[in-house]
Amino acid sequence: MFLSLDIAATGLQAQQTNVDVISQNLANLSTTAYKRQLPEFRDLLYQDLRRVGATSSDTGTIIPTGVQLGLGVQTSAIHRDVQQGTFNSTTEPLDLAINGRGYFQITMPDGTTSYTRDGTFQLSPTGEIVTADGFPLTPNITVPTDATAISINTSGVVEATIPAQINPSNIGQIQLATFINENGLQALGDNLYAETQASSTPVIGTPGLDGVGSIQQGFLENSNVNPVTEITNLIVAQRAYEMNTKVITAADQMLQTLSQVG
Repeated sequence: MFLSLDIAATGLQAQQTNVDVISQNLANLSTTAYKRQLPEFRDLLYQDLRRVGATSSDTGTIIPTGVQLGLGVQTSAIHRDVQQGTFNSTTEPLDLAINGRGYFQITMPDGTTSYTRDGTFQLSPTGEIVTADGFPLTPNITVPTDATAISINTSGVVEATIPAQINPSNIGQIQLATFINENGLQALGDNLYAETQASSTPVIGTPGLDGVGSIQQGFLENSNVNPVTEITNLIVAQRAYEMNTKVITAADQMLQTLSQVG
């Protein structure tokens, strides 16, 4: 009977979504290169009980405001804050951070390419540079089995120190992918993303050139989640949820009063 019940229900659902997103951010506070998520909400359709701009008399008098009654709120989008996180020094030669725009390219078992900013790389049994799940970096780079050290400069050039050789050997070049709309990437889990029509096709570039970020060896990118901000948002969401429940309680009491009339 009361629209307020339906409207408040949409408010509860929206704030539940808000809390779900906040909990996801806090859960990934320590996840390498995690990007915090931000929910966006929009109001629903309106009922025109008295349409604004209509005439109120035969002489053409215009109604200045009208009567519009909203029907609640809904989640319109959940986007990622792609702002770069801080760097954590690990001194591990295959720990890589991207300083600026760009994603590492990863070849998946089905042959497709996924993208990540998680630079926690290791060596496979055959010497390939791979992710923690064993998926190879693209372009493929293989470190010689007798290499005693690996050096990766800011431009992504990978060099290996090999015994009996005076100068390090160039064994590969890391290339990064950039996207026009990073929020259009589809999150796959495991710190991986896939391109979509919304993200645009990737533009492959050399680190440090043409707006592509540079490579920092021995560092990992931290999550960009700010716990203070998230806790503050959680308190606001909780208060908003409580206020919507109070609206439902008030509407229910009004309905009970109405049912007792007569």
